[in-house]
Amino acid sequence: MRFEPALRSFARRTRWCILLLALLPIALRLMLLPQAPVPIPRTPDDFSFALLGDTLAHFRLANPVHPMSRFFETNFVLQDPTYSSIYPLGQGLALAFGELIFHSPWVGVLLPAGLFCGLCYWMLRAWISPVWALAGGLLAVFQFGPLEYWMNTYWGGSLAAAGGCLIFGALPRLRDAARPRDAALLGMGAAMEWLTRPFETMLVAAGVLIYLVVTFRGRWRVLARVACIAAAVTLPAIVLSLVQNRQVTGSWTTLPYMRSQYQYGVPAAFTFQPNPVPHRALTPEQRSLYDLQSAIHNSAGSYLDRLGKRARFLRFFYTAPLLLALPTFCLALRRPRYWWVVLWLAILVLGVNFYPYFYPHYIAAGACLFVLAGLVALERISRWSREAARLILLLCGAQFVFWYGLHLAAGWPPALALTEQYESWDYVNHDDPEGRRAIGQRLAEAPGKQLVFIRYGPRHGLSQWMHNAAEIDRARVVRALDLGSLENAKLLSYYPDRTAWLLEPDAQPPRLTRYQAQAPTNASPFEEVQ
Repeated sequence: MRFEPALRSFARRTRWCILLLALLPIALRLMLLPQAPVPIPRTPDDFSFALLGDTLAHFRLANPVHPMSRFFETNFVLQDPTYSSIYPLGQGLALAFGELIFHSPWVGVLLPAGLFCGLCYWMLRAWISPVWALAGGLLAVFQFGPLEYWMNTYWGGSLAAAGGCLIFGALPRLRDAARPRDAALLGMGAAMEWLTRPFETMLVAAGVLIYLVVTFRGRWRVLARVACIAAAVTLPAIVLSLVQNRQVTGSWTTLPYMRSQYQYGVPAAFTFQPNPVPHRALTPEQRSLYDLQSAIHNSAGSYLDRLGKRARFLRFFYTAPLLLALPTFCLALRRPRYWWVVLWLAILVLGVNFYPYFYPHYIAAGACLFVLAGLVALERISRWSREAARLILLLCGAQFVFWYGLHLAAGWPPALALTEQYESWDYVNHDDPEGRRAIGQRLAEAPGKQLVFIRYGPRHGLSQWMHNAAEIDRARVVRALDLGSLENAKLLSYYPDRTAWLLEPDAQPPRLTRYQAQAPTNASPFEEVQ
């Protein structure tokens, strides 16, 4: 190909490649804004991370218990001993950065996505040739960029993936030179992992420890120096998480997530209950039932069953054309260095399988390893036929361009129909079927402060509407559960200066009406506002 020499020359310019790959996913997602605006939080995870980011933006790790906390019970948020998110700090720090600097938490989603794609190229440079590393960076943009939930929700995934790039890019460099800089990058990656996915960090650390011991056997002084530098860089993140534990739960060693499991029996998403019941309020029989459920889900049979069901998530990490090439990665296992890729992925995948439910961002640390395995497979194919390898890469790019083009043309009804009908994992928000924007706009236009009582229907699903800011009383809009007229009167008395509303999210369409605490005998207590 005529442009191949120029491509190979550019691929060796590390800084320029990192910059290009970091900006590309951000630019592509921003180009979709006319058709897919800034995502609005809609899931319990979204709102919990938004609360965490807002809390950190106020320069604190936890919020005091609200005197009316029973009205604000919601999934993945503690109300006691503090009003706080149950999640680790990492993603919240990114959202807080976006809120403080750019006045948009979503910027804290965009920037880590770009960071991951740029660092994926840097990681691959330690394993394969520059031109294949550049191809891998582009594949990361295609696979994890503007069309996936890592850039279209507030859960994140990219930050943990960037940490994995630092870890698995530093290890082979340490093997070759054992430079302090690479040891520090290893520690930085471990710190990012710890602040985002603490449990998975321990799995990654196990694989890293095995690698370092085998690599530096007989050179214990070098190993000790590398370990000390990495540990020194990681230590502040560990201390910060311990301080968060103390601030949120009152215990240095109790994670907010652990506290949530104790209070609510099991994770709220596992019970699919919109208004969870505190564990301390359960009867002994109910607690025994939860314990039995946990035991069942951790049994060997359930473990193997979960492993089989989660194999479908391989689609998240590979496009269909690349899946066709993946079996040739086995031929590369003749080289011992690639056995480490298999070992690290096995530890990570098998370890998280003990958890009762799963999303791909749980193993985001291994995203760069999945990319590496696919590229090594393509490299093996290129030894037999360069045209075949180029064709697979071209198909990967064509698949992304096709779907991206449909999303870009979502104002054209046939394009939107295709995405809705054939893309089952579509997280790009082209419309607002739940009416959240309309309701939010209506509340924003109402004068003064607002109080919204939320009344879920008997068949309410996972969609979450109960959420509040870190400083509830200072917020212009406060949302509260509808606990009945007698209890609601207490909250109305607490907020005498707020206009009260009733939100029924399960109505078709969701209905926002004015709430009247006292109504005439023959009149409805709810007066709809035109």
